[in-house]
Amino acid sequence: MSPFRFSESALDPAVLSSALADDSCGGFAAFEGWVRNHNEGHAVTRLEYEAFTELAEKEGARIVAEAQARFGVTRAACAHRVGSLAIGDVAVWVGASAAHRDEAFRACRYIIDEVKHRVPIWKKEHYVNGDSGWVNCERCAAQAHDRHAHHDHSPAAPAPDYSRQTALREVGIEGQARLRAASVLVVGAGGLGVPVLQYLAGAGVGRLGVVDADRLEPSNLHRQTWYSLADCGREKAALAAARVNGLNPEVRVDAHAVRFEHANAEALSKGYDLIVDCSDNFTTKFLLNDLALRARRPVLFASVYQYEGQLQFVRGDDASACLRCVWPDATRDGLVGNCAEAGVLGPVPGVFGSLQALEALKFLLGLPGLANEVLIFDLITLSTQRLRARRAPDCAAHRATGSPPMPVDAGADEIPFATLADALAAGFTLIDVRDARERLAEPMPAPSLHLPVQKLLSEAAALDADAHYLLVCATGRRSTAASGLLRSQGLRGCRSLRGGLKGLKTSA
Repeated sequence: MSPFRFSESALDPAVLSSALADDSCGGFAAFEGWVRNHNEGHAVTRLEYEAFTELAEKEGARIVAEAQARFGVTRAACAHRVGSLAIGDVAVWVGASAAHRDEAFRACRYIIDEVKHRVPIWKKEHYVNGDSGWVNCERCAAQAHDRHAHHDHSPAAPAPDYSRQTALREVGIEGQARLRAASVLVVGAGGLGVPVLQYLAGAGVGRLGVVDADRLEPSNLHRQTWYSLADCGREKAALAAARVNGLNPEVRVDAHAVRFEHANAEALSKGYDLIVDCSDNFTTKFLLNDLALRARRPVLFASVYQYEGQLQFVRGDDASACLRCVWPDATRDGLVGNCAEAGVLGPVPGVFGSLQALEALKFLLGLPGLANEVLIFDLITLSTQRLRARRAPDCAAHRATGSPPMPVDAGADEIPFATLADALAAGFTLIDVRDARERLAEPMPAPSLHLPVQKLLSEAAALDADAHYLLVCATGRRSTAASGLLRSQGLRGCRSLRGGLKGLKTSA
């Protein structure tokens, strides 16, 4: 039997399995992919498959050979349909015979994952409404062609080697298999996310998701050392995915260049065993906290401020403490400075991201880790504290039967203006909430009051409750946070300049 072949007629799993029978093998595993009647919200009536046969058969045979060498299986094969398929037909079959079942299972998983991403096979879906479309075409073909050229003209790339961690009694072959089968979503690909992604990919975690809406800036590089100066301006999610693939091609990585928010939280996080919060804002952190409880999905948190930071693991069950148990009122973004505003030394988020990666691997391997406690680490004094986090009986997130409370949407507090002159013409009094150092480095380009955030909040009672104020900072984060807080205290005419002074420059 050919290790990889196409068939225009129906696949018979019994016949295919019998071809791999071997009396020396104690384990056999097979995978069957069937045509289902729906995909991504569309009702499907049938499928068509086409393939670049010559290239596909070579790449498919190469994948089967890789699986045999990597997992020590005695025999392996893959068959794939082409032509028209009806609902319920077997579209792809993979089988492996080995001395032990674990090797057979892992070989099957490897073959089907690699075929999906490397072999130039095109699928056309026919829908109930009469529409149809080819899917997974250009990406698969391009990747397969690239790898084909690489294998034909370059020395074979070495396979990932996990021997240093499988030598640990707590890991071993079984632990490595657990990591291979695991999936982790990383929200944020910056100072915390970079070491998390590096170590999880290096450890061989089977699937990683990356969510980050930002583009790389030169100011990121002193702490996000995975990237290069030439990458500036590109989406971090795509950059991170490329680095993961370069570090460990065995890892499947899904990149999402979007902001993690209430509208997409469920869809982005669905199917992952663990979520690692590497965000830099409280809105996202409390959204993830509430998602953890609502979806029973564990989330590992880290926060960094200048030279110190903290870790907390919210396991998502009724017994464990959550962020709202410790901090009942979600802090508004901007009132505590992030790295851009408060400053940070590059290794600080690196330390905490590495600790997150360690706790994530411990969780996936079933080792003891953080539980109902907050770890605080001061990197100036190198002192640590472990604070007991108790499940609060009156916690709003735990009490909620439907959707737990979410942080207030900042969008209502913001107003876009093309120029500050337009804001003045609209009747707003401008308040510069930046500190004196920022104001000196970049003077306000229009008449304004100067009230840094903390001074503004402490002296808010002196402001005219009926006046219209427009708060301005560098990027809009601090001004939006302060505006929302002042509005909740009765200053209904208080708003924030969307995007801050940086936004004005961008639109100019």
